[in-house]
Amino acid sequence: MPIVNKGDNVKKGQVIAAAAEGAVSSNVHATISGTVVDISEQPHPSFGECLAIIIESDGLDQWAEGIPTERHWQNLSNTEIIEMIKNAGIVGLGGAAFPTYIKLTPPEDNPIDTLIINAAECEPYLTADHRIMLENAERIATGILIIKKILAVDNVIIGVEDNKMDAVRVLTDALAEHHVKVVAVPTRYPHGAEKMLITTLLKREIPSGKLPMSVGVVVQNVGTALAICDAVRNGIPLIERVVTLSGGAIKEPKNLLLRIGTTFADAIEQCGGFKFPPAKLIMGGPLMGVTQFTADVPVIKGTNGILAFSKQEIHDGPEASCIRCGQCIDICPMGLNPSMLSILAERSLVEEALNDYHLLDCMECGCCAYMCPAKRKNVHYIRYAKKLSAQMSAQKGG
Repeated sequence: MPIVNKGDNVKKGQVIAAAAEGAVSSNVHATISGTVVDISEQPHPSFGECLAIIIESDGLDQWAEGIPTERHWQNLSNTEIIEMIKNAGIVGLGGAAFPTYIKLTPPEDNPIDTLIINAAECEPYLTADHRIMLENAERIATGILIIKKILAVDNVIIGVEDNKMDAVRVLTDALAEHHVKVVAVPTRYPHGAEKMLITTLLKREIPSGKLPMSVGVVVQNVGTALAICDAVRNGIPLIERVVTLSGGAIKEPKNLLLRIGTTFADAIEQCGGFKFPPAKLIMGGPLMGVTQFTADVPVIKGTNGILAFSKQEIHDGPEASCIRCGQCIDICPMGLNPSMLSILAERSLVEEALNDYHLLDCMECGCCAYMCPAKRKNVHYIRYAKKLSAQMSAQKGG
């Protein structure tokens, strides 16, 4: 909830909206210094519209008092470190944006023996994580060691796809004295999904409806490790992230370090603008991303990519009825039946999708939609069913 008012002067790094008590949310910080000119409903890349705080820059880019700072994190208690991570508003930067402090405080009856750092970045076009590994290996290494201290684990593995061997080398060098394994995994989508990565690296299967911690594992994105270093060692909250801007409609594809709240339009302008009007604009990757209807939406914490596709790049066409070919079943990495899930979702038969076809085990990787000869929008239907399921659960008070 906003804790500033229209007309307030704010500094970069100042908390302007606090995490809701008892909810899965995180603090939001000013990413520039200036004046709050409006607090109103604005377009959002994931939720349609949501409450936003609009700040007009004063051109000074001044930090809030006490930021940045220098801390000897080795001397801090785990409780202090977790509180710093929480206050810094750090979330998972692989796309899900789940508050990091929650993942770092597993139940006491659920022992953790392994930390996996997800550096696979398996979706086509996206190279933001690759870039930060090459340029910020020391900060990433420090973030990993901070997480290792919190979880008190000895087994730490970084999973990197084998098309990024330069990143494997720099991370191996940065962590050479700390007994952290850097493992090259096959370049195959969706290896970046945490359940897939756990199976590949540890040969452990996560039971249906369970989380990685149920098999003794915590998974953190490599960008999250970088943000943890900045927050704990230097007192800097999560106010910026690296974003890939690519696609056939972008004049000069780049990885940009963007402040949270920067509009897609302004980011694209830094890449020379559009070559031509894009056939599709996506936040995220081509398979798991969310299609946008305007570039006047902000970069959020989970924005790892902004893709502007030409007509030749989009996998689209007229949608037909399911032809029962079974290709989606063969390709599904979770062993689900996407055709039935999408049919049930289309008919709003959520209970059957939940109970008989394991709706919530779907990770929305998009493989089924990509392979479908009938061009069915399977992921769209499944997301719709999950939304209905969440509404039903809320109505039941669960």
